[in-house]
Amino acid sequence: MSNQTTFKQKVKEYLNHPGSLLIMLLVMLASIATFVVLFFLIAYILINGLPHIKPSLFSFTYTSENASLMPALINTVIMTLISLIIAVPLGIFAAIFLVEYAKKGNKFIEVIRLTTETLSGIPSIVYGLFGMLFFVTTLGWGFSLLAGAFTLAIMILPLIMRTTEEALKAVPDSYREGSFGLGAGKLRTVFTIVLPSAVPGILAGVILAIGRIVGETAALMYTSGTVAKVPSSLMGSGRTLALHMYTLASEGLYMDQAYATAVILLVLVVGINTLSSVIARKLTKA
Repeated sequence: MSNQTTFKQKVKEYLNHPGSLLIMLLVMLASIATFVVLFFLIAYILINGLPHIKPSLFSFTYTSENASLMPALINTVIMTLISLIIAVPLGIFAAIFLVEYAKKGNKFIEVIRLTTETLSGIPSIVYGLFGMLFFVTTLGWGFSLLAGAFTLAIMILPLIMRTTEEALKAVPDSYREGSFGLGAGKLRTVFTIVLPSAVPGILAGVILAIGRIVGETAALMYTSGTVAKVPSSLMGSGRTLALHMYTLASEGLYMDQAYATAVILLVLVVGINTLSSVIARKLTKA
C-alpha cells in the first residue's frame, strides 16, 4: 500500500506541475537515447569484429598477410605506462600545492587554473604538432615511443591535475583539523590523511587519462610514427592499437582486421575500467 500511495503522490505532483513532468520526460528520453546509441556502437563493433578474430592477429611479427595487432598492443601498454609515470606524479603534486599550500585569492593560482582548463580543451592534433616540432625535431628524438609518451603526458596532465584537485577538495576539513590537533605537521597530514582519503577520486582521473591514451591517434601520428613493430628501444618508432586500427581502416585493404582490432580495443578499455573500479571500491572500504 505504501508503494502505491507513493506512486499516486508522484503522479499527482507531476500533474500539478507540468514543468516537472516535462523535465522528467526529457531526462528519461536522454537516458534512453544514450543507452541505445551505446548499445548500437558496441553491437556494431562486436558483430563486425568477432568473426574476424583469428590466431594470426596475435602473432608477434606484423606481415601483410596477418596484419597482426600484437606489436601495437605491446606498444600501447608501454606508451601508457611511460605517460602515466611522467604525468601522474606531476599532476598529483601540482594539485596538492594548489589545494593545500597555495593561499586563497592568489592571482597566480587563478592563472594556473585557467591555463589548466584551457589546455584541457585543446584538440589532440595541436598537441601532436607541438610534439613533432619540439620532441621530434628540436630535441632530435625523431619518431619514437618516448616522443609520443611525453606528448601524451602533457596532454593528460591537466586532466589529472583537475581531478586530483577536486578529490582533495572533497576531503572534509575535519580530517585536517583532527590531524593538526594531534600534533601532526602539514606535510604528514597531507600524505597520511588527506591524500589516502582522496585516492578513489584520483584513481578516477587516472582511469580517464588511460582511456584517452589508449584511444589517441592524432597526436601519435606526428610523434611516435606508424611502424608496425615493437621497437628495440624507446627511441624507436611504433604504432599503438588505436593508430594501428586507424591505419588499417585508412588503407582500405584490411577492414576485417580493423574491425577485429576495434573489438580488442573495446575489451581492453572495458577491462581497465572494471579493474580500476574494483580497486577503487576496495580502497574506499579500506
